[in-house]
Amino acid sequence: MKNLLTIVMYHYVRDLQHSRYPKIKGLATKDFKQQIRYIKKHYNVISGEKLMDVIVEGDELPPHPAILTFDDGYIDHFTQVFPILDSENLRGCFFPSDKCIIEHQVLDVNKVHFILASVPEKQKIVDYIVKCVDENKSHYGLLPASTYIENVAKSNRLDTAQVVFCKSMLQRELPIELRQIIIDELFRKYVTGDEASFSYELYMSAEQIQMLQRHGMYVGSHGYEHFWMNAISSERQEKEIDRSLLFLESIGADVSRWIMSYPYGAYNESLLSILKSRNCIAGMTIEVNLASLDDNDVLTLPRLDTIDLPKDVNAEDNKWTIKAKA
Repeated sequence: MKNLLTIVMYHYVRDLQHSRYPKIKGLATKDFKQQIRYIKKHYNVISGEKLMDVIVEGDELPPHPAILTFDDGYIDHFTQVFPILDSENLRGCFFPSDKCIIEHQVLDVNKVHFILASVPEKQKIVDYIVKCVDENKSHYGLLPASTYIENVAKSNRLDTAQVVFCKSMLQRELPIELRQIIIDELFRKYVTGDEASFSYELYMSAEQIQMLQRHGMYVGSHGYEHFWMNAISSERQEKEIDRSLLFLESIGADVSRWIMSYPYGAYNESLLSILKSRNCIAGMTIEVNLASLDDNDVLTLPRLDTIDLPKDVNAEDNKWTIKAKA
């Protein structure tokens, strides 16, 4: 099958056993190392620049090509991922959200992650959200809490129904003003009141990102504030993209052609039009599949999650590896 590409998505990669937050939904460093060796054994890892050359210049892909992508700009990517990739002579694609690096604020998506990782009894968070919905129903014109539970509390391949409910309500379903109040209250109560220090501990600095670039890693856009890009106006989308490109330009990245990784995998036709006007060459979603550069729109390429590939260099080919080699 011509131009079939395996794009693998990573977020947290850390020594979970010795972490202050061992319940964060991440990949242990030892498992990452094994998975990278499995990928190196079965695939030819290409860089972000090579992908753009294939799309723009018509370059050929190697057999069984793969791309390694790392979203959100975590310090893990510098301290854990970078040394392993460098030792294996592999290149990765890194997509930081810029606000956390420039303004040293913790992204709402990460506040929610660490709240959930800090509270073993998830029903406590569910009950607090329900309480806030009931108390603010008339002010914000909200639906009954039971309706939200019925509509969004559905488990998926990554999370329980309780966790999906919490994430959905705090990331999208509630009005931004109310969910910001709830998130900040829960973050102060269960995680920390010192957001700036937490931000310095959680994300890479601009200098560290530049170090990745100097060692051949690609750095692209993940937006400025990590919004659901299909839930904001086209004017806000333009502002998000332009602010992100300004940051990339400030660290020496090439913005004459570049790659976008969509926060939450969310996009719409308005956003795609804006990206085309800004010379975006490729876009990464969270749809689970292999990418065909012949059949997929290059601005909506699917990716696999780290859970979709083995974490053992000696593992047998799984269904995705078999499909990639077909």
